[in-house]
Amino acid sequence: MEFRYLGNSGLKISEITYGNWLTHGSQVENDVATTCVHAALDAGITTFDTADVYANTVAEQVLGDALVGQRRESLEIFTKVYFPTGPKGPNDTGLSRKHIMESINGSLKRLGTDYVDLYQAHRYDYETPLEETMQAFADVVRQGKALYIGVSEWTADELRAGAALAKELGIQLISNQPQYNMLWRVIEPEVVPASEELGISQIVWSPIAQGALTGKYLPGQPLPEGSRATHEETSKFIQQYLTDEILQAVQKLKPIADDYGLTLAQLAIAWTLQNPNVASALVGASRPEQIASNVAAAGVTLDSSTMESIDAVIGHLAQDDPALTKSPPERLT
Repeated sequence: MEFRYLGNSGLKISEITYGNWLTHGSQVENDVATTCVHAALDAGITTFDTADVYANTVAEQVLGDALVGQRRESLEIFTKVYFPTGPKGPNDTGLSRKHIMESINGSLKRLGTDYVDLYQAHRYDYETPLEETMQAFADVVRQGKALYIGVSEWTADELRAGAALAKELGIQLISNQPQYNMLWRVIEPEVVPASEELGISQIVWSPIAQGALTGKYLPGQPLPEGSRATHEETSKFIQQYLTDEILQAVQKLKPIADDYGLTLAQLAIAWTLQNPNVASALVGASRPEQIASNVAAAGVTLDSSTMESIDAVIGHLAQDDPALTKSPPERLT
C-alpha cells in the first residue's frame, strides 16, 4: 500500500480508501461486511470512509463494530453529514449548526470513537448560510470531535468560499470527495485547479464507474445476474454508463490493462491515481477477495503514452462539463 498526504496537511491516507456506501447495512450481511473490513486491513488499507446517511446510520454502526479492537491511532476514519437521517424531520438534514452538532455526536457513538479524522459536508447546503456551517465545523474541530474538515461534490467557487472561511476560523479544509473516473471527468476543468490553488485533495468515489469499467457488462448482452446494474437501489447510478458505445470502448481497454498485468478494474482505479490532485480512490466490496484485487492498483504508474492510449479509446465518451458538479437545490426530506 502507498500513502499520500491529504491536501495541505500532515495527514497521510492510504491510496485506496475502503468505503461502505451501498454495502454495509444494506446489500451485505454484517458478518460479511466485517470480513471485508478485516480484509481491507490485511491488505494495508488504513483509511475508512462512511456517512450517516448510508443505510440510514446503520453503515456507521457496522463499520464501528468491524473496527473494534484495532489501534485507533493507526486508522483514518472519515464520515459525512448533510443528507436526511433518522425520522427525517425538518432539522434532520442539511448543514445547519443544529444538524451538524447533533450528527457528529451520533456518528461518533455509532463508530465507537472519540473523534473522526475527517468530517465532511456531504453536499453544499444552499439553505444555510455558509458562515453558520463553517463556524459549526470549526467548533467540532475545537471540541476535538474531528481533526480536519472536508466536503463532497462542491464546485470550484464553493470550495474557494469554504476555504476562505475555514482559514479565517483557524481550521483546515483539506479535501473534496467527488465522483471521478475515466468516464466522469467533470472535476478536471475547474475543481482540480481550484483545489491545487487551495491545498485541497480529492478522495474520489466511483473510480470504476459503478462497475461499468470492469468489463463484466458486455454490449448487447443481458446484465449479469446479481450485479449492481440489476439491484433496485444501485441500478440508477450505473445506467448512464451502460450504452453499447461505452461498453464496446471498455472492452478495447483490455489490451492496455494486459500490458500492465492488470484487470480492467485495476486499470480504472490506477488511472484515477495518476492525477496528482487525487489522494485516494474509494472502493467498496461485497466480497473480501475484491479488496486484494483493488489494492493491486496502488502504486501503479501509467506512463504518458498509456494515458494517451486510454484517452484515444474512451476519452471522447467522458463527461467533462463542470456544471455537472451539483448539490441538491434544496434540502431533501
